[in-house]
Amino acid sequence: MAQQLPLDELSMLIARIRGLLLTEEKVVAAVHSLAQAAKDSVPGTIGAGVSLLDSRGTRTSSGYTDSIVQQADAVQYELGEGPCLTAWATEKPVLVRDVHGEHRWPEWRRAVQQLPVRSVVTAPLIAGKEAIGSLKLYSAGAHTYDGSSGRLLELFAAPAATLIAHIQATEAPHKLTEGLRQSLYSRDVVNRACGVLMERQRVPHEAALRQLIKEARDRGATLQQVSEAVLSGPPAPRA
Repeated sequence: MAQQLPLDELSMLIARIRGLLLTEEKVVAAVHSLAQAAKDSVPGTIGAGVSLLDSRGTRTSSGYTDSIVQQADAVQYELGEGPCLTAWATEKPVLVRDVHGEHRWPEWRRAVQQLPVRSVVTAPLIAGKEAIGSLKLYSAGAHTYDGSSGRLLELFAAPAATLIAHIQATEAPHKLTEGLRQSLYSRDVVNRACGVLMERQRVPHEAALRQLIKEARDRGATLQQVSEAVLSGPPAPRA
């Protein structure tokens, strides 16, 4: 079971993140600094990473502490499924207590079973109304993380997302403004679209979400646009 840091130590770590990000000029350097601070915060963590994502769930920038994070993340984004993409799309922390017993992302689970990764915790980076990426921790041991790990990661993610968005805006204000217009989406719309697919196809929530993300990538559309298309489509036939 994950150990929870004392409040004063956690406050110092968050202050460290703020200081690191405020002094960085580039997003890549900022996310790498954040990843290292997150890794140091939770015992048993073998690697941490930060991924910035666009409205299609495509990684635009990343920082990681160890090569194992790069490998596990690469598989996730190639397949279009996994805990970090789910955290980004749902805007909620995701906990994987044991990869070997995980059934939410079957292709990702099979792909990472050859890696020394047994448990994962990830939290979305939310700046304003937009989910801009995810922060994640990997462990070689099963059941390293629990609910408190997700809450701890959220405490890191909240100020980090705001500061990373600020850095992005400082570096490329026009690009960021355009990206915000394209990528802002309603979590309610996505959730309702998942509900429609769950009813139509009799699949669990993760499978419905995985389908939406894949379709958004294949069509070059945003997750919101794909979700709106599902909601405006013909109703499911009655049994």
